[in-house]
Amino acid sequence: MSETRFAFGENWASFLNHLDEDRIDQACRSLTGLLCLDDAAGRPLDGQRFLDLGSGSGLFSLAAYRLGAEVVSIDFDPHSVACTEQLRQRESADPIKWEILQGSALDQSLMESLGQFDVVYSWGVLHHTGQMERAIELAAARVAVGGRFAIAIYNDQGGGSRRWLGIKQLYHRLPKWARPVWVAAVASWYEFKFALARLAGGRNPLPFADWRKKRTDRGMSAWHDWVDWIGGLPFEVAKPEAIIVPLVAKHFQLINLTTVGNGWGCNEYVFKKVA
Repeated sequence: MSETRFAFGENWASFLNHLDEDRIDQACRSLTGLLCLDDAAGRPLDGQRFLDLGSGSGLFSLAAYRLGAEVVSIDFDPHSVACTEQLRQRESADPIKWEILQGSALDQSLMESLGQFDVVYSWGVLHHTGQMERAIELAAARVAVGGRFAIAIYNDQGGGSRRWLGIKQLYHRLPKWARPVWVAAVASWYEFKFALARLAGGRNPLPFADWRKKRTDRGMSAWHDWVDWIGGLPFEVAKPEAIIVPLVAKHFQLINLTTVGNGWGCNEYVFKKVA
């Protein structure tokens, strides 16, 4: 029996109701910083091919397009594909310069048909394929020499990750009407713990500053991130060395790294493919 799969696209469709120009600008700045691009250049991706593997809401495909890239967006979920198409239409973007496809990161024939890219970007996606290592391998193969490979993968917390898997599995055993209640309950418990930590550190315990930071970080919404995190299956995790060592062996050089330490969430990796 196939593993339960979270309806990411339905969550992203809800998120688009909150998407404004400020969030789009924040996403552009986030992408520029992550890829270590020259933010003084108005269109630092001008003329470059950009693969958004697991485009979700389409926000970062839109950001790459505004930064000058020729974009190919792929997602397995038809609702995510529809979200990305909605943003392309909203932007009045040239479909020749922004192509949108439905497909899987594990479809080798599809992946090989795409050719090579200056940037392959897959934030918080490949650990949801059910075959994370294979998905990373196929994605890395699409990076041209000199190109960048940007991925974000859930951190392996050991026992903590196993507990989160149980939380996610329970979400999918609940009737659909009860799932937002479960998300609210889990999120409230953790937000309470975060508030106590802020108070102990001499900070304002209210969460609003952290929520604003999330918005300025990637243009995202705190609620939709909670839904994504609590419902997200399939679910795999990795320690940083499990991601870095195999890619270095395949002629990738790590140029940017942000980890969550021993915490939960995504570690961010940016590699450059060297000859």
